[in-house]
Amino acid sequence: MKKVSRRNFLKKTSLASAAIGAASLLPEYVRGQTERPITSTYMGDFAAPKLSTVRAAFIGVGARGGDHLKFFASLPGTEVVAISDLYENLVKEKEGWVREVSEKGRHKNIKLYWGDEEKWRAMLKEVRPDVVFIATNWNNHAPMAVESMKQGAHALVEVPIAVTLQEMWDIVDTSEKTQKHCMMLENVNYSRDELLFLNMCRQGVIGELLHGEAAYIHELRWQMDEIDRGTGSWRTGHYAERNGNLYPTHGLGPVAQYMNLGRGEDTFGSLVSFSTPAMGRQAYAKKNYPENHKWNQLDFKGGDLNTSIIKTHLGRTILVQWDETSPRPYSRLNLIQGTKGTLAGFPTRVALEGGVEGLTEDHHSWVQGEQLQVVYEKYDHPLYKRLNQTAKGSGHGGMDGIMVYRIVECLQNGLPLDQNVYEGCLWSAVAPLSERSVASGGYPQPFPDFTRGNWKNTQPLKIIS
Repeated sequence: MKKVSRRNFLKKTSLASAAIGAASLLPEYVRGQTERPITSTYMGDFAAPKLSTVRAAFIGVGARGGDHLKFFASLPGTEVVAISDLYENLVKEKEGWVREVSEKGRHKNIKLYWGDEEKWRAMLKEVRPDVVFIATNWNNHAPMAVESMKQGAHALVEVPIAVTLQEMWDIVDTSEKTQKHCMMLENVNYSRDELLFLNMCRQGVIGELLHGEAAYIHELRWQMDEIDRGTGSWRTGHYAERNGNLYPTHGLGPVAQYMNLGRGEDTFGSLVSFSTPAMGRQAYAKKNYPENHKWNQLDFKGGDLNTSIIKTHLGRTILVQWDETSPRPYSRLNLIQGTKGTLAGFPTRVALEGGVEGLTEDHHSWVQGEQLQVVYEKYDHPLYKRLNQTAKGSGHGGMDGIMVYRIVECLQNGLPLDQNVYEGCLWSAVAPLSERSVASGGYPQPFPDFTRGNWKNTQPLKIIS
């Protein structure tokens, strides 16, 4: 053995003690979930056994769930086995949609459930679907996903995947224990420009990645008119009670995939967050509803605009903004900056060192508008080129259809899904972490490592043909 001097011994033991002390200062949500049970499986690159026919049940078939149901039912090798919602008219209407879009006799025996908050539980036990699409209010996402996996189904959950960090750990632990996928349905990752930027980043067009900007800026005050039923009936309560970035994943998901966060190269480190004063919702309620209306009885605590900054393990930065209140045009920002250029959205623009051949001379000018056709022709993602026509007419300009098609394709062929359970939790974790940071005056909040260190060995998302 090498001799250990007293000075080196004291130095090493002091550093170890300091590390232990620093770890003990971390929040319980970070340090309390370090061990994976021996009976559990890491799900980062997990591929489930092939399903020749994908049998799906749907919980919540309003606007989002109804669109997923309709497109899924039109795909070969699928079967809708059950539909569940609180409202009978939605269930029966969506059953009719299934009949409209599929060949006669394929979806033979669809079980229908409505009228009770717990009907979905009976549906899972009676029907035993292969997958469950969940498009309900945010508070139900985690309980429904966990129970779906426990009952033997893969869970496909609308955004965000969960509301609290504990719920996210519950989802991860259940997925690992049951070996069932739990994928958050982040449709924006399948948009043409986001796929284009992903392909360009993978090809090294903008060099080493340094910084990203992501947002969900979408004025949705009109949803407050949905008072007893619909999105506004439950979402308005979140605006009143929570102060942070409540809806981060539409902008963040694509930027995280550009950077390979949680997939071998880098991962989320910490976050700081600040909110503006909460003024817009209160003013809107006062202007548009009677004084005694329930919206005017709320004390809106959520700032109109939240700005968060994420620092990654490698030191990269990501600006993340959220604003569903202010009167301004829609934007997801969608910016990725590298050592050789920048790709930006809203409007879509490209600037490269040395310029874009035939269009610009240097990086001081954007390629945009009609000029972008040259960029699309050269760098359009092969997945978009293959599925664009198939998904045409599905929600959000076709991105919803590409997403659902890919889910079915992966399950039928026994392939890993494009988004794993850890990504859904990491992207969604911005919401509760931003609330913690805002409440502490912007104090940095470390991200939990839902992978328990396995992100270092997880494969990057491939450019799928």
